[in-house]
Amino acid sequence: MIKFVLSFVASLTILFSISVFAEDDPNPNSPTPILLSQPNSAQALAVESNNWNGKIPNASDDRFLPDSRKSITLFLTNVELMPNENANSFRVYLFQKSDKTFELQVDELIPIDKSVYALKVRLYDPNGYRGQPQADGESLIYLTWRGLSSNALKISLGRSGGVIKYPNYLTSEKPKAAEPTSTDYVGYLWSGDRVRFLEQATFGPTTMLDSRIRRIGLRVWLAEQFNAPYPTIPYPSLSLMPTIPDDSCSMNTFPACYRQNYTMQPVQQWFYKEAFYGDAQLRHRIAWSLGQIWVTSGVTVQQPSHMLAYQKVLADNAFGNYRDLMYQVTLNPTMGNYLDMARSTKNIPNENYAREILQLFSIGLFRLNQDGSIIRDSNNNPVPTYDQETINNFAKVFTGWSFCQGASCPNGFPGRVNYFDPMTLTPANHDLTDKTLLNYPNAVSQNIQACQNCTTDQERATYANNSLNKALDNIFNHPNLPPYISRLLIQQLVTSDPSPAYVQRVADVFVNNGQNVRGDMKSIIKAILLDPEARGDKKTAPRYGKLREPVQLMTNLGRIFPAKSADGQSLSDGGLSFWMDKMKQNAFNSPTVFNYFPPDYVVPGTTLNAPEFGLLNTSTGINRANFIHVLIFERITPNVTDSLRGTSLDFTEAIAAAGNDATANQLLDYLNNKMMHGSLTAEHRALIQNAVQAVPAADTAQRVKTAVYLIAVSSQYQIQR
Repeated sequence: MIKFVLSFVASLTILFSISVFAEDDPNPNSPTPILLSQPNSAQALAVESNNWNGKIPNASDDRFLPDSRKSITLFLTNVELMPNENANSFRVYLFQKSDKTFELQVDELIPIDKSVYALKVRLYDPNGYRGQPQADGESLIYLTWRGLSSNALKISLGRSGGVIKYPNYLTSEKPKAAEPTSTDYVGYLWSGDRVRFLEQATFGPTTMLDSRIRRIGLRVWLAEQFNAPYPTIPYPSLSLMPTIPDDSCSMNTFPACYRQNYTMQPVQQWFYKEAFYGDAQLRHRIAWSLGQIWVTSGVTVQQPSHMLAYQKVLADNAFGNYRDLMYQVTLNPTMGNYLDMARSTKNIPNENYAREILQLFSIGLFRLNQDGSIIRDSNNNPVPTYDQETINNFAKVFTGWSFCQGASCPNGFPGRVNYFDPMTLTPANHDLTDKTLLNYPNAVSQNIQACQNCTTDQERATYANNSLNKALDNIFNHPNLPPYISRLLIQQLVTSDPSPAYVQRVADVFVNNGQNVRGDMKSIIKAILLDPEARGDKKTAPRYGKLREPVQLMTNLGRIFPAKSADGQSLSDGGLSFWMDKMKQNAFNSPTVFNYFPPDYVVPGTTLNAPEFGLLNTSTGINRANFIHVLIFERITPNVTDSLRGTSLDFTEAIAAAGNDATANQLLDYLNNKMMHGSLTAEHRALIQNAVQAVPAADTAQRVKTAVYLIAVSSQYQIQR
């Protein structure tokens, strides 16, 4: 009877969760914006804002002078805005003969009639990574909205005349109108966006998952994922080991024992197997994303058991509340060791954790608007969120906690440092003086008064725990936290350089999930994955998307073409660290607390914020191609010493799809859908088709591998769009 009741309650929970998602799935067919041109011309319809009369002009000035104060008004149509959607939804770019692209300052969106809008922009790049626009005559101007690019039109800067060549990613042609879609279809019809969604929400699409989402839709799948048991692949059984390996587990005498207990290998293997074969894909993906924000690393973390205990905290809180995550990570011994809070006392306070929880894990260096844009002072300098004195005060709050030892610790073990239980307080080591924390409008718990009458350990403990919670509340309620964390999660899941409007929509949900709850991760994840900038059957904006990180490059291929052992007879063992290290993303071994790449990384020579490109250079680029070649044409060979089985890809489904078609059209249609969201260009397809046709038609497997390789190494595939 008890089992029946529990089962019934669980069923009701799932049904309730699904009912919350009962709204329609997003429509991926957003209209594509159109910039208006002068009559019978490829010249942009643009006027100086001071001279605009509020109507659509018949013609425009011939030229403009670039200047941070120079405001011009452009005119656009073919957009359908959501309530409260405004100027920060649009990004305007200027391409010049120097091959430089500048992102212009967008100031105001003004409706003129039901179909036309005026957009005021300044001929100035607020980022200024590559200088500012120049008065060098004819340039190209275009805008993007929700990952869609408008037509590019000519605009004269400083002088008229001169010829500018359109780069291959821009065109003066007006975008075609979106095709109408059926309203009576059950599920989620758009195959391109189904694949894109699975790349964003999982470690890669599979035929089975794609088919399921086509039947049930995105929202119901999300509800299922929020209730899915985790993990599918059991966590490895790892014990706490002595800090110094004894003779029975030394690196030189017993290397297999050492790797199993003193390296990240067993956690890495579990991670990849869960990514390849796990059913709770969304939780696994969010935990991985959180781990790239709240970074700890095997470079310092000594044992895999320590890292696994930390990963469990991230996974357990992936669908909870961000405030709870902050608390549990703060008292986690792995983080305590990594950033030294476990050794911080009132006599020797350590500022490492205090600094990084502010700079990297919550609010960032500079004050932000709700859309993630930087607040600047009257001299155009970014306004700092805190100073060194603030760090010093937070460091005082974080004193006194260390590893849980003794009979009161559930997982304590004599002679071992306890990384399984939260850190505990030694009251005598906690600072009892005044603390002044973050100052912001309506600041929560900004001032913590000294404990004047703390004479007993119980009084000191009560004061310390209250101070810790006040400090976390002070950070959690800072206005920076919603846009800062929202942008980081968008970068992890969807696109490296999201529009301010996208950040703001997610940040608004972070502040209030609709039920006056701040920091609700489920609502934040839904807002990210269902936003119109994330969804869309095709994305045309040149800067949309993200470079596939090496880990996701591996798992995406290993799910499209199911990962098997090297001999193809069983499942992969997940032993992939050798190749991941060569591509500079060895899981759980981040080189620094700043992750494998900093979130503010700008591609050299551009103004493009694209963090993952911090991993890409000549060496890693070659290693990417070599890795893909080995994985597709050969196999990741097994390690006999550790009884590893290696990894290969199963192309059975692709071989069947190729059939006996000598032209290879069937195969390329299949791969275009599975790997490219239907976006394989005609030029790229023709090159691949020629290469495939050079392989004997009877050797279908080699034809498939050739096509998959040529797609996988291409920039079109390696940029997740």
